[in-house]
Amino acid sequence: MARLNSFYFPSDYWPTLVGDTAVLKGNEARHMLIVLRTEAEQTVRLFDGQGQDGLFRVKEISKDRALLEALQINYYPAPESGITLAIGWGKSKRRNYLLEKAVELKGLGIAFWSARRSQGQTPELPKEPWHDKCVQAAKQCGNPYLPVLTTLPGGIKSLLEFSQDFDHCYLAWESDEADSILTPANLRGGKSLVVIGPEGGLDEKEAQALIGGGFSPVTLGNSILRWETAATYCLSLGWFAQQEVQ
Repeated sequence: MARLNSFYFPSDYWPTLVGDTAVLKGNEARHMLIVLRTEAEQTVRLFDGQGQDGLFRVKEISKDRALLEALQINYYPAPESGITLAIGWGKSKRRNYLLEKAVELKGLGIAFWSARRSQGQTPELPKEPWHDKCVQAAKQCGNPYLPVLTTLPGGIKSLLEFSQDFDHCYLAWESDEADSILTPANLRGGKSLVVIGPEGGLDEKEAQALIGGGFSPVTLGNSILRWETAATYCLSLGWFAQQEVQ
């Protein structure tokens, strides 16, 4: 069976039983009906990005609205382990690439934090286009969960507070103090947070504050990586760790 077209449907309106109906509106409905030319009686996949997806039959259509009937509803338990990245904020066109890879490699979350060498001001809240980019990636790869997106404009203090909810905390830091390389073994058995500095690198005082707060300094190897390369590398380690335990 060919892969079905997928559409994002918010969990607030998710049907609970087979036979229930859902009304798809807005951009997702226009994409279904105008771009993909979906017709009545076709079957599509809906997902909410929070562990639910299902097969739905298109019952009625209009220009920007589709009435769908639930044929099958699935729920996937939330992951008990995985990786979240905390990345120093910067003005970068490569952010969309990172969001896509976080979805494809099933990262649990991305937090952008204000570092001393950050370029620009970290937003108070995640931006809607970031969510949209994650949705598009999830449609392609079939991940039923979207990564949790967070912004931490309060600097090191807010980052340390954020870290309290994790089982393991690592600081990716190219320093002589980081004499242990990050491996998949570090990222098994619980939820892990890995901090990556901004494009300008970590400030010494920031690094020491994180180490004092319980972070273990680790290296990513003997090559100096761009932040998006470092982030993708860490996500790949987390992905590999999860494959090994399945």
